[in-house]
Parts: sequence; structure tokens; C-alpha cells
Amino acid sequence: MPRRYRKTSTTAPAGYFAWEAAGLRWLAAARGAAVAEVLDDGPHHLELPLLDAAPATPTAAEELGRGLATLHAAGAPAWGCAPEGWEGDGWLGPLSEPLPLVLGRWDTWGAFHAQARVLPLARLGRERGTFDDDAVALLERLAERLASGALDTPDEPARIHGDLWSGNVVWTRDGAVLIDPAAHGGHREGDLAMLALFGAPGLERLLAAYDEAAPLADGWRERVLLHQVHPLLLHAVLFGGGYVRQALDAARRYA
Repeated sequence: MPRRYRKTSTTAPAGYFAWEAAGLRWLAAARGAAVAEVLDDGPHHLELPLLDAAPATPTAAEELGRGLATLHAAGAPAWGCAPEGWEGDGWLGPLSEPLPLVLGRWDTWGAFHAQARVLPLARLGRERGTFDDDAVALLERLAERLASGALDTPDEPARIHGDLWSGNVVWTRDGAVLIDPAAHGGHREGDLAMLALFGAPGLERLLAAYDEAAPLADGWRERVLLHQVHPLLLHAVLFGGGYVRQALDAARRYA
């Protein structure tokens, strides 16, 4: 029997662990990048194999790039859709304070990202005193431009991890394993931008291997910051500080 890691909380929102388990299973079904296996889940816990961390290698980074390309290519029924087996909205953020993650079905990425990502955090940030009226107006302008389709690419909805910062990649002797998803139908560039936001081992080799396996749309490097707007807004709402200016500066570039 594998050694187990038990993730538990009595304060997490009802259904939180079932949401995470559904995401892990949906990602694993793509048979792309390795995903932590769900061994058990319940109202207040999730059990996964205990992973032995090891240094990342260039080969492992390239394998992760190709694995993410396969994962994303498995696709999703619509922009913003929930993982198979889940109904309703999800959550994103630290287990101590996960924020609601709006899910549904949209015909375009821009409309989805405006209505389900930028505007909800603009409203929440206003309620918490993080964003003043000028900041909210800026985010509303960005949402309007997104909804217009001006920032869309030819990509179809991808099956994405949804919270793919470097801390949610566990490097083992057998390669990288993904944990803690906020899985949904989204833009594949979003996962790659998250990896870049806080840095990831072998990132350039990972991106090159990804692009070789599944070429990215022209201009993707100029859109990295666009796909970082949402996680930066999330960090601004949760933690304030320098994240507020960083999020608004990123939004201003595309508004």
C-alpha cells in the first residue's frame, strides 16, 4: 500500500475536497502530465500518495512540457466549464481562504475571462477595500475589451490545471506530478503563464518542448502578462501589498 498524504480541513467550504478530487480525476483521464492519484476523499479530507521530492532535471522539465501539451489537447466542452463529475462553481486560493471560482459555459474565452475571472475579483476587491473606484473602472475597461474578443486567439477550450504555479508541481525521481488543481475549461496559455509567474525549474526548456509538441499561437509571449492578470488580482485581494499595483499595472497594459 502506498504511503499516503492526508489533506484535511474543518473550515474549508462544503464540497471543497470533492471539487479538488473531481479536478484531479479529470486531469488524470487525459493521460498527459502526471497527476496525483486520488486515493480517498470525504467532506473534510483528501488522501493522495505521499510524493518523495527530488531535484528537477532538464529532461523532466521537457517531459512536463510535452505532458502539458497532451493534457491541454484533451480539451473541454466549453470555456469555463467544470471538470467532469462536478456541478456548480469551484474555488481557487489557499486552503485557509479559498475564493469562489465562477464556472459555467461561454462561447469565447474573452467573454468567459471577463465575466468569470476579472469582474468577480473587481467586485470582491471593492468590497474588501483593495480596489478603489479608479481601479475598478480600469478592470471594467479590461473586461469590456476581453468580452469584445479583441484578445482572443484561435485556440479551443483546453483541459487546464487552473492553478499551475510552481508550488503545485512536485518534482520526483520519476518526473513532475501535478497537485492542487482548480481544473476547468480554459486557455492553455493560462497554465503556462502561471508557471512563469513565480518561476519554475527549467521553464524555457519546458516551454520549448511544449511549443514543439503543440505550437502556440503567434504572439503568445506578449500575452503571458495578460494571462497573469487573474492570478495577480487574486493575490491582490487575498494579500494586498505590492500585488495590488502589480495586478493593476498588468491590467492597464491590455485595457
